[in-house]
Amino acid sequence: MRPLVAEFISLLQSCKTTKHLLETQTQIIIHGLEHNDYVAPKIIAACALPKKMGYARKVFDRIPHPNTSSWNAMFKGYALSEFHREVVVLFRRMKKLDVSPNCFTFPIVLKSCGKIGAFREGEQVHCFVIKSGFGVNVFVGFSLIELYSSGRVIEAAYKVFGEMVERNVVVWTAMINGYISCGDIASARCLFELVPERDVVLWNTMVVGYIELGNMVEARKLFNQMPKKDVMSWNTVLGGYANNGDAKECERVFEEMPERNVFSWNGLIGGYAKNGYLFEVLDAFKRMLIEGNVFPNDATLVTVLSACARLGALDLGKWVHVYAKSNGYNGNVYVGNALIDMYAKCGIIENAFYVFKSMVGKDLITWNTIIGGLAMHGRGAHALSLFSQMKNAKEIPDGITFIGVLCACTHMGQVEDGLSYFRSMVDDYSIVPQIEHYGCMVDLLARAGHLTEAIEFIKKMPIEADAVIWANLLGACRVYKNVELAELALQRLIVLEPKNPANFVMLSNIYGDLGRWKDVARAKVAMRDTGFKKLPGCSLIEVDKTVVEFYSLDGKHHQSEEIYATLKGLTKLLRSSGYVPDIEVLGRESFMSC
Repeated sequence: MRPLVAEFISLLQSCKTTKHLLETQTQIIIHGLEHNDYVAPKIIAACALPKKMGYARKVFDRIPHPNTSSWNAMFKGYALSEFHREVVVLFRRMKKLDVSPNCFTFPIVLKSCGKIGAFREGEQVHCFVIKSGFGVNVFVGFSLIELYSSGRVIEAAYKVFGEMVERNVVVWTAMINGYISCGDIASARCLFELVPERDVVLWNTMVVGYIELGNMVEARKLFNQMPKKDVMSWNTVLGGYANNGDAKECERVFEEMPERNVFSWNGLIGGYAKNGYLFEVLDAFKRMLIEGNVFPNDATLVTVLSACARLGALDLGKWVHVYAKSNGYNGNVYVGNALIDMYAKCGIIENAFYVFKSMVGKDLITWNTIIGGLAMHGRGAHALSLFSQMKNAKEIPDGITFIGVLCACTHMGQVEDGLSYFRSMVDDYSIVPQIEHYGCMVDLLARAGHLTEAIEFIKKMPIEADAVIWANLLGACRVYKNVELAELALQRLIVLEPKNPANFVMLSNIYGDLGRWKDVARAKVAMRDTGFKKLPGCSLIEVDKTVVEFYSLDGKHHQSEEIYATLKGLTKLLRSSGYVPDIEVLGRESFMSC
């Protein structure tokens, strides 16, 4: 019998599919071993791997007297499937039936208590641990420390730690990490100095503690003291500088690294991206490809595509698309979402829609990105059609979805539909409107010429209107030549953005459209009184696979002479074709550049 039991256990452990599992289980039943103390737990464990916990529970419930191993297999299966509440409920049943747990039972149950915030139940389990004589067990003690630390009851965690007879480096790390998670870096450091033997994980944990507080000086000092540094240690410090806004120091650490993996490159590229160094993102990516020691992963491609989207680097974005296809990322939902975003922001909405249609797996971000992209390109009807398809696909929209939907209504001038979607967002999906949603509604009303309704809507808003809302209203006032509301909007903008001269420019344009030149002059004086100048316009174009910036009246560009010579030639060609500039508009634009 023993060889047969061993054979069935081996078969169960090798099961890769549900079909294989059922075939093996049939043979076990035929041989009368389905309730065997060694085989039964393995059947449950085999069910848990493909997350067939409903079936595993049926198997478990048919066992007349399940042993502790079978109970543990159920606990582990539920925990692997993230059914932590079921773990706690099943443990209560185990206690009720007076089944004795072992040292493998408690760590799973305690972890599940922590995952669902069941700290009272965790305390009850702790009492049972002590009564069962497992209080000195290292694994159980570690789990108790983690439980109390996650509940920020650090005194209880330290009490468990203090009562432990044997403490390995994992237990020390758990206790130190508990202090760090509670913001007590001083106690964590004191304990760190007492550890008899420190491994690289413990060193990294302490370094991360300082990084999370933004104390990169102490983090780097401790890092320098590390006797052995692995690539993870270097990546930790690299990411620390990136997250704390020091891209240059992040770059310096990267250059010092004796060994780099894909996470090192992602740390550098992500550090540049987080701190707005978008050109450096592209340069680092090109360098990564040239060096060729480490290949990009999906996270790399997403960051680079995001930079391409923000810079308008369409050619590089297209190249990344080809690279992704060639290297097995064609079905990757994260890369697909980034491609949709890149194409939409670079003005090629057809390509964005092509990527969307070709994606087999779509998540909420996929739908949001394409709906927002279509709305941004004035394809409102198409955006709303996709929103209907999204609902038919049983994907539940969120607040970002409705921003895209409301923008689509705005571009189409569909006021009633916009109001209907806004109500649906609240009534049907219980989404609390944010300032962006209110802004979309004000923009919708204002662009459609319902300026009075827009003002009334602002007055009824439960939150204070921000500068974007008032600026949108001010812009609509120029279209509909409503000076009174424009002056009201400017008064609010002066309070919200006292240092922004662009708001005076907008009002001046309204005065200029109506020929009120005295008011134009008055606005000009008011703008000068702010003491700030309007930021010059900036354009980005891609030339020879490099993104180039141009500013209005830019004389600092290294090719400015050639640029202005070409511009002069184009102006001559325009005039020779009969073009006559509008002097009145040019006069207003000269005011804007003041």
